[in-house]
Amino acid sequence: MTLQEIEQLVFAEIIRVTTAKELEEVQHTYLGRKGHLTAILRGLSTLSLEEKRTIGEQANALRVRIETALKEQFGKLEGKGEEKFFDITFPGKKVVTGHLNPLTLILREIEDIFISFGFSVVEGPEVETEFNNFDALNIPANHPAREMWDTFWLKPENQKLLLRTHTSPVQIRYMMTHEPPFRIIVPGTTYRYEATDARHEMQFTQVEGLVVGKDVTLANFKAVIEAFFIRLFAQKVEIRLRPGYFPFVEPGVEVDATCPRCKKKGCELCKFSGWLELGGAGMVHPNVFDAVKYNPKEVQGFAFGIGAERFAMIKYGIPDIRLFRSGDLRFIRQF
Repeated sequence: MTLQEIEQLVFAEIIRVTTAKELEEVQHTYLGRKGHLTAILRGLSTLSLEEKRTIGEQANALRVRIETALKEQFGKLEGKGEEKFFDITFPGKKVVTGHLNPLTLILREIEDIFISFGFSVVEGPEVETEFNNFDALNIPANHPAREMWDTFWLKPENQKLLLRTHTSPVQIRYMMTHEPPFRIIVPGTTYRYEATDARHEMQFTQVEGLVVGKDVTLANFKAVIEAFFIRLFAQKVEIRLRPGYFPFVEPGVEVDATCPRCKKKGCELCKFSGWLELGGAGMVHPNVFDAVKYNPKEVQGFAFGIGAERFAMIKYGIPDIRLFRSGDLRFIRQF
C-alpha cells in the first residue's frame, strides 16, 4: 500500500469508528508493528538516497498527522460504547463536609447558655479608642494598671487607637446607648502583645458579661456563674470567690471552680489542687458608671470575664492554645 492510499483510507476510518476498541484496531492496522505505514518506513533501507530523503520525510509527516488524529478521536470516544456495571444497591459515597473549630463550638455553647438565662449577645469593633478601652474603665493614662494589658497601639491621623485588649469597651459602648436594666454578654477576639506558649497567645477570645439594674448584687453573680458552669460541664460544680484586683470593679474577685476532670481529687489539669481558676469578676466601679453618665447611686451591677479558649481546652482536652488558630486540618477534623 502506497503513502497516497494510506492517507486516503486512514483518516476516513478514524472518523468512521464509533468505539475506542475499533479505533485501537485502526491504530494497529496502520501504525502497529506490521502496520501499513510501518512497513513503508522499514522498507526505506532498500531505496536510493534520494528516495529515502523524499519518501522518508513524507512518511514521517503522515505518521505525525495520523497520531494526532488518533489522539483527538480517542479523546472523543473515551468511555463511549463501553458497558459498565453499576450496582444500584451499593451505598453512595459519603459527602465530606467541613469541621467546626472547637473554639466556634464552645462559643456557640456559651452563648446558648447565657441566652437561656435572659442575656443578649452584643458585639463591637476590634479597633478601639483609648477612652473606651482604658479611660472609661477607670484606667486613666499613666495608671499603673495599664501595665496589666500589653497593648498594640495604632496611630492613624494622630488619633490614639488600639487593638482592644479585652471586650469591656463594648460594654462601655452599650451603656452609652442603652438604659438599664439589662443583661448582656460580649464575645470577641482580643489582642495583647505578649510571648506565646502552650497557655498564652497574642490573639485570643474573651466572653465578658455585664448585668446592670437597681438591686443587682454579687450574690446574683455567684448564682449565675455557678449555673453556667453546671450547664457547660454537665455536672455538679462548686465555685469559690477569692479577692482580686481589676480597676473597673470594686470589689473584685477571682472565680474558681472545682475541676471537672478529677472532681476535686487532684490531677494534672488543676495542678493537684482540685480547683481551676476560670475568670475574674466584681461589682462595676462607680467611676465606670460616671463615664457612661449613669448615676451610681441609682444603679449597680456586676461584670465578669472568661476565656473561651480556656474552657475549650478543659472541655475537649486540648493541650496547646496555639492549636486553635494553627490552621492544621488534622486538629480541626477531630471536631
